[in-house]
Formats: sequence, C-alpha cells, structure tokens
Amino acid sequence: MTEMNPVTAYTDGDVDTNESTQRSLESMAAERYSRRSAMFRGAGATTMAFMGTSLLAACGDDGEGGSIGGAVSVSAGSSVATSAGRVVTLTGTVSGNGQDAGWNQRTGPEVALMGSGATVTFIAPAVAAATDLVFQFSAKPLIGDAVTATTTVRVSPAVLGFTAVAHSLSDVAMVPEGYSVTIMTRLGDPIAAGVSAYANDGSDADFDKRIGDHHDALHYFGLSAAGAPDRNSSTRGLMVQNHENITETYLHPAGPSAAPRPLAEALKEIECHGVSVVEYVDGGNRKWTYKQDSTFNRRITPNTPMSFHGPAAGSAFLVTAYSKDGTAGRGTINNCANGVTGWNTNLTCEENYAGYFRRDAADDAKRTPAELASLRRNGITSRSGNYSWSTASSTDTRFTRWNATITGAAATDDFRYEPNQYGWVVEIDPYNPTSTPRKRTALGRFGHEGAFVRIAAGQKLGAYMGDDSRGEYLYKFVSNETWAAADADATDRLAVGDKYLDAGTLYVARFNADGTGTWLPLVYSPTFPKRPASGTYPEYTFTSQADICVNTRFAADAVGATPMDRPEWTVGNPVTGEIYLTLTNSNNSFRPVTGTNAANPRSYNDPKGPSNSAQTGNPNGHIVRLREDGDTTSATTFKWDIYLFGADSTDADPTNVNISGLTTANDFSSPDGAYFSRSTNPSGQINPLMWIETDDGALTDRTNCMLLAAIPGHVGDGGAYTVNNAGNTQNTFVGAKATAANLRRFLVGPVECEITGIDQTPDGRTLFVGIQHPGEGGSYSAPTSHWPYSQDGSTPAASVRPRSALIAITKNDGGVIGL
Repeated sequence: MTEMNPVTAYTDGDVDTNESTQRSLESMAAERYSRRSAMFRGAGATTMAFMGTSLLAACGDDGEGGSIGGAVSVSAGSSVATSAGRVVTLTGTVSGNGQDAGWNQRTGPEVALMGSGATVTFIAPAVAAATDLVFQFSAKPLIGDAVTATTTVRVSPAVLGFTAVAHSLSDVAMVPEGYSVTIMTRLGDPIAAGVSAYANDGSDADFDKRIGDHHDALHYFGLSAAGAPDRNSSTRGLMVQNHENITETYLHPAGPSAAPRPLAEALKEIECHGVSVVEYVDGGNRKWTYKQDSTFNRRITPNTPMSFHGPAAGSAFLVTAYSKDGTAGRGTINNCANGVTGWNTNLTCEENYAGYFRRDAADDAKRTPAELASLRRNGITSRSGNYSWSTASSTDTRFTRWNATITGAAATDDFRYEPNQYGWVVEIDPYNPTSTPRKRTALGRFGHEGAFVRIAAGQKLGAYMGDDSRGEYLYKFVSNETWAAADADATDRLAVGDKYLDAGTLYVARFNADGTGTWLPLVYSPTFPKRPASGTYPEYTFTSQADICVNTRFAADAVGATPMDRPEWTVGNPVTGEIYLTLTNSNNSFRPVTGTNAANPRSYNDPKGPSNSAQTGNPNGHIVRLREDGDTTSATTFKWDIYLFGADSTDADPTNVNISGLTTANDFSSPDGAYFSRSTNPSGQINPLMWIETDDGALTDRTNCMLLAAIPGHVGDGGAYTVNNAGNTQNTFVGAKATAANLRRFLVGPVECEITGIDQTPDGRTLFVGIQHPGEGGSYSAPTSHWPYSQDGSTPAASVRPRSALIAITKNDGGVIGL
C-alpha cells in the first residue's frame, strides 16, 4: 500500500464489459422470442430463453397442467437458461377457482425460494457444468387433488455478467450499468452516542470516537439478531477497517502547523490512524446504514493498549519506559492489509511504520553496530519523523515515544526500542470491544502488508505475508498445531489465537528459475547463518528466535530469499488453495535491465503523459501465484507462475511488456489489494471470482485507480516464456492470457484515490470497497477532489474537502455481484 519515505510530510505509495460480439440478452428479450421457440427441447441449450434475470411466466399452454372437471388449471411457464449467481423469477398462473398456489423444487441443487404464492425468486446456484433444476407449481381446486405443472431452469457455470467500465478521470466511483453505490462510513463520521456530525472544515476533534482516515483493508463479521457471531448473516455485521494514514492538509482549518507541533493537532493526526469497528445494518433490500451508538463500535488507535505474545514477548528488544518488561505496548499504526482467522478474529498488519520515528544525529554514536544495522535495515533513519509528533510535548509519552533517540541510562528510561514495538501482525476480537489486541511476534517483524490465513481440515494453519517495500520478500508462518474444527466457535477467541499464532515455523520464499520454489525456515539454532556483510552493513549474528522475529529482514537476507518487486497483498483461492501475491511495482534502482529474475522478469520504460516522462523498471507490476506441493500448508516446496502482468495496453510492447494481452477493457497498473469471493455464495464456488485493486501512479494519465473482476485459472495453465529487456533476456513462466471472459474492469475510483479494502456479505449480494485519499494532491484551500460529495454527479463548492470512505455496491436486481 503506502510506501513511506522518512520525511516529515506524508507521501503516498504511488511512487515507491463485455466485448463479446454475441447478441445481448436485452436484444433477445426486446425481439420477444415466443416462449414456444425458446422452450427447452431435449438437450439443446440454445433453444432455451437466456436472461440475466430470468423470468418464467405462464403463457398459452406452455407447461400447463391438468384439472379436475376442467374447473382449475395451472401453468408453470416456459423453461429457460441462466448462469450461476443470477436472479431467477418463477411466475405461475392459475385458471379457475384454485387456492393455496405455490412453488417447490423437484430436482437439481437445492436453492432457497424467496417469496410466496404464484411468484418466487431464487439465486442460481454454482455448478460445474450445465445443470437442470426442475420446479413444480401447484394449486388446489375446491374439490380434489392439487393440480401441478413443472418448468425447467438450466443453470450454466458462472460467468462475468457485466459490461466493463471504461477508463475514467472523473471524480466519481464508476460502476457497471445495473449496479448502485451507497456511501457508508467516511472520515470523521461519529461512531459513539453524543458525538457531533463531522464538520469537515478542520475543526473536528475526538477521533478516538470517529472514523479514521485512509480507509484500507476491511472485513465484514456477521452478527445474529441476538448480537452473537454469525458467519451466515448478510443483513447485520461488524465492519472492521484499517485506517492506514492521513491526508494531513484536510484535517486542520488551514493545514498543519509547523514544528513544534501543537499538541491538539498531533493528537488528532495520531488518532486518525489505526482500526475502526462499526456495526452495519441492512434496512431491507440491501439498503445499508451504520449504527452510530452500537455497543460494538470501537476505535483502536496508536494509543490503545496492546499485549505482546510469541517468541519476542518479554525480550530485551521490546523494553521501553512504558513496558519495562517488554510485554506491553501502545497502539498500532500504518495498518494496511489484513487477515481473517478461522475463529472469528481480525488480523491487522503494521506496514510502513518506520518513517513515523525520529532519531537525532547524536543517536548513531550511542548504538551498538548490531543495533545501528537493524535500525537502518528497517528504515528508522528520519531526523524528524513523519508529521513531527515527537515535538508536540517534552513530557507526554504519547508524543515523546515517537523519538527513538537514546536519552536515558537504560532502555527502561526512554523509547530507544519503541520502533521494535511496530511492524507486527495484530489480532483483534471484533466482538469484544473491551478486549486487548495481541501482537503476534511469531509471524515476524517487517513492513507487513497483510496476512492471508489458510485453514484446511487436518492441516496446520498457514499465514502468507508480503513485505511492502521494493526488494523485499514473501513469508509464510505454519502453526505447530493442526487445525481443530471445534475451535471455530470458541468464545475465548484470542486464546485460540494463542494456540495457533504463537508457536510455529516462520519461512521465507525462494523462487527458483525452473518454476519451482522453496520455503526457507527462519528458525534459530547456533548454526543459523549469519547475515553477511554487504555495502555499509556489517555482518549480523543472530542470538535467539526473538532476534530473528525482530530482525526478520536480516534473517531472510541470511538464507538467500528472492527479492521481489514490492510484495503486497496475499490471498488464496478457496477452491484450489493456490496463493496469489500482488507485486505492485519497482523501478530501475531495484530492477534494472540486468537485475531481473524469473519471478520478476521485466525491466522496461512506460512513458507517461504528454511529455512521455520515463518510468523505468517494472512500473506496472505483476501478480505471482503458487501452489504448495501436496496442497498442504506445511509444504516446504511449491510451483509458481506469473498470473498477470500489468501494462498500459495503448502503447506497451505486446511481446515483452503486455505479456498478458490486456486491452483497454481490462488493462491495469500497480496491483495492490486482492480478494477472492466468499465460498458461501456462487461467486466463491467452483471457479471463484478474484478481485484486484490498484494503487497506481503509472497509468493515472489515462485513468484513476480501479477494481477488476477475474476468473483465474491455475498454476501451469500457460507455459515457459522469454522476456527481452532491451537485449537482456529473462526466462520465466506465465499464466494463460487475459480475455474479456476472464478479466474485466468493474470499478474506477474518483480523482487521486487508491482503491483498497474489499469484502462481501456471505450471500455475495453486497460488495464493500474502500476508497482511500481522494484528492491527495490538493490542499485545504484548493482541493483536487470533492468525493464523496461528488458521487451523485453534482459539482460541490470549490472549498468542499474530500474524505476517504467505504462504499457498498449492490446489483439493482438483487443478484450476486460480478455474475
């Protein structure tokens, strides 16, 4: 996500559809094919009427049933065809004096019929091949047995069911025709009783009771009517969302004050970070609102008490003036992507925390060589810290802790090791607002983008994690404990986290040139390799597993992991178990034409804008996927290929840059967020939809950042490929090319935003998406975006400030999103 530079001001990580020629469903309907010509005959699927929302209505004698004495007859309508995830309407008719009319299903995968009487609807189920569902309509005459008639609905496998959204530079979140957008929780919205509405003029305070800024990764946790966890609830739930960073200029009346910072300004900025937990409610037909006074609502900020668990807890690395025994801490910051456990907890991940800390020039001489190397390797080099929070007070430790300079006689006297308290995966119980979040040190410390958790019956838990910086690595944590299904519904959820997340093996990935890969264990022993001296770094010797957990980047260097092009989100296909890793981008300082490898094979120039400004390296990024050998989380080897390459389809070299064959209907740059639809609805079953979000700076001369929907294949569906980088050839392995059938642009965001954070309700009929920092290039006096106020197409006043926000996307006919 956001790649922070160690400077005072915030800089964003932008730096470091149906094209088928087949006739449309609408045109077929408009020509009013007769039901007789569209009726099912034998196995000929082409003779069935096909509609996005299928409507079966009685007409003539199609499907007509008999009657007793000619008094009552019924019709079930014509047979039709549809595809998984679409809404089907069954409408029967009764002639004569019939009563108790109704529908029931006779054959095929069971579906839930919604409604009653002569008209009911259902969502077409997921199927692997064309499958017939038979439904019976019946009515009772005054005397005698019920009269019945049947109709058949043929359901085909899921397909992308929308027209691709075009490139857009508008200040609106654009979605396909037939979809609607509802603005949900925005920066500053109150989430506690008695807190005033957000003025949005820089005067607001109390951000420990308001929605934070820079909406990032999110997850919807279902709630029952009684307020208990309910994985199947699609009408009430808790939205847990990260707030990665801030657009500082919009938070204050006239922008931020210079250092030394006013205490109130610094506190506001600090509390705008972190995580929010907010109750969402569907008022009926997917009309979503949030509940301001819910007892579940909570803000978790950089000032919220935390506890440490795992190998580094209680070690000297975590001792501070606040936590003299190294077991406690305060807060979480720069929360980017996330993870969800199998026991109903949320994992929030601390990404580019390093730039928030200040270290004075005199500090270097006070450090041991090992400490100084660790600080530099993890990026704690700023002389001011982002936003200069440490200057707001000389006594209040909420602010002085952002100064990591050694000032006391011992570690318990200052905050020299405060940076070591960040860079972790943090577990939160969203259902218990009084619980203390736990930092899971066994999963390592680095620029955690996310932590995708894979759980399979009879296997150990696997957590896959990217380190969001150019030239960093892909990690995996494997629990010591094998998954026990009974833990899924435990009431002490954080105790279950202790069981699976505090003991296990941390690995880092090496991608081999032959399309295989190896997981290299990061487990301390006296023979664990030293991190060799390189450049200005001295040799580093590890002393314990706590040392490895705190200095995970050094450990990965030591074992020879593969440096990647800015590893970001990890996500797993719920059917195949394959793991996808987005690699947002790189540049020539990290990926010159002579520095490629098989898993990062491109180095090229993508000219931008009218001036054709050079963008060299891998500015458009790509997505790697892997499949564990034996399909087990504990495998130590895997196979991999490159699923998709980002590219500007208008002018990219089709052989060496636009390798995936993208078009203007599906081209993208800088893939970041990634998500697979839930397995509880048709879009997440059999061939699940994958959603891809972008955090782009390379293609923004043509379009704002976007969300794409894909139906990916599998590792090995392409083949070996040779890329020519200005005369330097690189062999690699690529997936099948993109087509209009398997990749389409679903959403384009407003001006200067990043699309990030995504989840859906269990039924797949609402999609939640985060939109971060619209108008990030503007100022309080001259905003460059007015979103979300511009979402309705109006033109707000020039002074209206933009706000990060979460949106709910629904399909107007009530169907499953994307299908």
